[in-house]
Amino acid sequence: MKLVADIHLHSHYSRATSKNLTLEHLWKWAQLKGVQVVATGDIAHPGWLAELQMKMDPAEEGLFQLKPEYQATVADEVPPACRGTVRFLIGGEISNIYKKYDRTRKVHNIVFAPSIEATTILQGELEKIGNIRADGRPILGLDSRDLLEIVLEVDDRCHLIPAHIWTPWLSFLGSKSGFYSVEECFTDLTPHIFAVETGLSSDPPMNWRVSWLDRYTLVSNSDAHSPPKLAREATLFDTDLSYDSLFGALQTGDPAEFLGTIEFFPEEGKYHLDGHRKCGVCWEPVTTIANEGLCSNCGKPVTVGVYHRVEELADRDPGARPNSAAPFTSLIPLPEALSEVLGVGPNSKRVQTEYLRLLGRLGPELEILRAMPLEDISAAGGPVLAEGIRRMREGKVVAQSGYDGEYGVIRMFDGEADQLSSFQLGMFAGEPASAKEERGATSEVLKPATENEPSLLSKEAEAPVENALADGEVQYSSPLEVAPDDVELPRPPLRQGANGQGEADWFGQLNAEQQAAAAHTSTPLAIVAGPGTGKTRTLTVRIARLIEKMGVAPSSILAVTFTNRAAEEMRERLDELLGAERSARITVGTFHQLGASLLREFGAAIGVSYNFTILADTERQTVLRRACPQLGARESRDALEAISARKSGATRANAYGEVQESESDIWPSYQAALEEANALDFDDLILRAVQLLESDAAVLSTVQGRFGWISVDEYQDVNAAQHRLLSLLVEGGANLCVIGDPDQAIYGFRGADHRYFLSFEDDYPGGKRLFLKKNYRSAQTILDAAMQVISRSPDHQATNLIAHFAEQVKLEVYRAPTDRAEAEYLVHQVEQMVGGVSYFSLDSGRVDEDGLPEDFTFGDFAVLYRLNAQARLIEEAFDRSGIPYSMLGGPALTEQKPVREILALLWLTQTPECYVHWGRILTEGKRALSGEAVAELLASKSSETKERPASPAMPELLTVASRTGALRQPQRERLTETVELVKMLGGEPSAPLSSQIQTAASGWEKLRGTEYGDAEKERIERFQRRAAPFRNRLQEFLTTMALQSEADQYDKRADRVTLMSLHSAKGLEFPVVFIAGCEEGLLPYAPDNRDVDLDEERRLFYVGMTRAQRRLILTHAGRRFLFGQAMENALSGFVTDIEAALQEVQQAQPRRSRKRDEDRQLRLF
Repeated sequence: MKLVADIHLHSHYSRATSKNLTLEHLWKWAQLKGVQVVATGDIAHPGWLAELQMKMDPAEEGLFQLKPEYQATVADEVPPACRGTVRFLIGGEISNIYKKYDRTRKVHNIVFAPSIEATTILQGELEKIGNIRADGRPILGLDSRDLLEIVLEVDDRCHLIPAHIWTPWLSFLGSKSGFYSVEECFTDLTPHIFAVETGLSSDPPMNWRVSWLDRYTLVSNSDAHSPPKLAREATLFDTDLSYDSLFGALQTGDPAEFLGTIEFFPEEGKYHLDGHRKCGVCWEPVTTIANEGLCSNCGKPVTVGVYHRVEELADRDPGARPNSAAPFTSLIPLPEALSEVLGVGPNSKRVQTEYLRLLGRLGPELEILRAMPLEDISAAGGPVLAEGIRRMREGKVVAQSGYDGEYGVIRMFDGEADQLSSFQLGMFAGEPASAKEERGATSEVLKPATENEPSLLSKEAEAPVENALADGEVQYSSPLEVAPDDVELPRPPLRQGANGQGEADWFGQLNAEQQAAAAHTSTPLAIVAGPGTGKTRTLTVRIARLIEKMGVAPSSILAVTFTNRAAEEMRERLDELLGAERSARITVGTFHQLGASLLREFGAAIGVSYNFTILADTERQTVLRRACPQLGARESRDALEAISARKSGATRANAYGEVQESESDIWPSYQAALEEANALDFDDLILRAVQLLESDAAVLSTVQGRFGWISVDEYQDVNAAQHRLLSLLVEGGANLCVIGDPDQAIYGFRGADHRYFLSFEDDYPGGKRLFLKKNYRSAQTILDAAMQVISRSPDHQATNLIAHFAEQVKLEVYRAPTDRAEAEYLVHQVEQMVGGVSYFSLDSGRVDEDGLPEDFTFGDFAVLYRLNAQARLIEEAFDRSGIPYSMLGGPALTEQKPVREILALLWLTQTPECYVHWGRILTEGKRALSGEAVAELLASKSSETKERPASPAMPELLTVASRTGALRQPQRERLTETVELVKMLGGEPSAPLSSQIQTAASGWEKLRGTEYGDAEKERIERFQRRAAPFRNRLQEFLTTMALQSEADQYDKRADRVTLMSLHSAKGLEFPVVFIAGCEEGLLPYAPDNRDVDLDEERRLFYVGMTRAQRRLILTHAGRRFLFGQAMENALSGFVTDIEAALQEVQQAQPRRSRKRDEDRQLRLF
């Protein structure tokens, strides 16, 4: 069965598309055009999938048909001559924007699925990666290769075809952000690519010039953004009407089944030639090269078009035709042909009326254009139209090429009035003999105009490049001009491999300041390392040098950090320097991990069980409610803050021994409740470790003997308890090296005290202080502005940061009228700097060249704010835009259902007496126990087993439950099943953690009585991925997860815009940083009735500024609504501390309102 297929278009859910892109209108227009198989438009949008399910019925294998009731709504609009079979195939486009080989890549791919079920699974996978609801064609920060992997894993009958492969901005061979081969883009999955889409700006002969494309079937589709654009390009088949038959033909390229394509004339495509639309410059590749790629009017780079890009990659001469080449036909859409004949626009009522009249008389548009006898066309539409179609079929057309987003124009006639008039007088009443001989033949490669048919372009090309243009005039060079022999078109550059330079001398790569710090080992050492000065690199090289040059045993080295992320980064650096085997013998971890490790090993000496549970903040609240039920919510929160502050030694004035004192019964009650649960809170890990070392000389001596070399990262953030722990370790004679920056001390509210850094030499007599001042991160302007801010801090030490890079930029300050406008500005700027995320961005002027040359991708951007409350509007704006983003500061994975319940089950295998975890498991789901019942049950169990160690399976709970009769039968069954599940999990200690998590997840799903949703399944999978590196080390994994901080949520591999608080940004860097809300009262944050630590707020702003590498944009709003109040705050004083010469100030331009004529009387009609 011969078929015409158009399998790349869009739905009304896609941006900048027609609202009529519905299944009903596609069904109608497919018949008007003469298309039998149409893609559903989009594939990833859940709303569109719901519409597909509602309106489609299964038809032939893998295909669908519109339900009769929906056909009926538009059936009368299809003339009888056009009516035919229409089938839908599920397929749609996905935009991938990501970084690969150090370049931003923007690639569009078309993905196909054989069923609704596969599409549903695919959507679930894609929603894990990005926002698939803001745009029918979602924008994902996902490598094209990884997208293909997901597609293949969903269903082996799913397929991917790279879209419009030559488009400059958005394709895998595009000049702006593409690759040089399929292998470079899809790497190991290249064998799964069997077809590529030519796009509107190229035709098969252009693709034939690149020999390696011979391996792929060339397909063409409309990429329609409205139903009337359907089938402007299409693909031809002679197969069974089924999904597998169509893709089988594409995979084999069998000429008996794959019959070729219907094409635009490529000159009509909007990126055919090079050019600069703003200046009206349109060039051939030879002219672009002669002008070094720069516009002769404005000096900015021109957009390199498809024709030029093909020349770059071509290894064949023009006109070459491979043996495997399939036929093609180049057509002009019938409305455009009628427009030229009638002398009015293609969208005019006259053209539309004539178009429908011809279809009603002759049949579908493609039949008219491709095969209808010319005498029939002449009889129905006149001799001029018939002659025009004859010329089109022979390829004798006049082409004005498209460029830089401007569609080209294809004419059947040369536009001379007298010639056209002669046609109108009926010169071609009969069909020319040449047309009869060539009827139905496919078009050859576009031929040059003959002497009798002069080309508009050839006339305009006679003007030299330098000639000035009249207003509105466009400058062209000839599309058929051959490059002179002495002009060489550029070829793809060779890329060096990652290890092209060989292994480097890591100590020799340090600068002089860093080398001095890495080599100093004779005394205690404090390294003051400003932002971007290579702090982690210096510290890890120093550790490696101890081992390599001084023969220090790796096991005697302790490296302490403040976050898991920092510890992982340090471990990775040490692996690179020393190799994983030696690096693994170094103890690397956070202060809290160190405390937990000491307590599990030696804690019995002070009554701490080795299998204690570490409680999260929400679980601390549970403990306090049990200990002090009389406290309200606010009182509980304040009490926990006070307890935490006292445990950490919130002020240096507190003697350490005072930490255990309390002014009420809250402290002892809380501690007793912790002990009952065999649990420690976060602060106890340091407090109890200090108590251990202070109270047991043997343990202290053992630990001191273990670590002879101690390094501490971010030393400005230590609190009194951590400082005491460190002092105890060092008292045994260990060599201490600390590194950090007092100017970046921002955790005073948690008890951190940067004065420990300032008084280092007093604490450790004979100690030395060294400075790192060479910054490898930021532009000098950013550093100068940051130094002007921090220099006003009373504790600032007079050091100036010196940028390694000479790049000079201005600090940008933007004033938005409102907080909502501020959020929209952030989105617009990201889109601008990425260079547009869609054709709409590029062609509408929303994005221009000014934002493009820096080659940013989404992962290069961070939006920082003082308060998480600011994030809502910003998140909403990014959500609407479809730009992929991730927001730090939300609930941690371990606090989300069902991960928190799975964690509780796993903890119970280690600490079965922890009532906190039993309460979490037993009080949720179907057949749940009440909180009171669980409390009574646990209290009874505790009294009965006080003298006996608890069994891992907790059978005493069952005994107590049967004895008290407090539970109904369903709850008793629930309790029994829960205990049995914990017992089963405890019996698999050697099983891989992923297996244990799966067992716990399956058991909890059964216990709670409801199936997991897609989001919950995704969380479980993430949890399993987090557990994989720990193999079967459950206790270590549980400890690590309990000690996760907000900063640990950041994943640098995610190619998304990062939204986070200023505090979370510590230790990170981004090419582009926005700091939102730079206003008095917000930054510095000055809440009512609270003291403000202005110096710490200043340091926080300094930290935010120095996260930026290349661009820093500070925004503020004239009006803001926060915490239920409207605010009108002045620009932050921190910003005004920066001299005006470093700032580039912008503000939103007010909209011009129309002047009303006050004296004008309104008319009645």
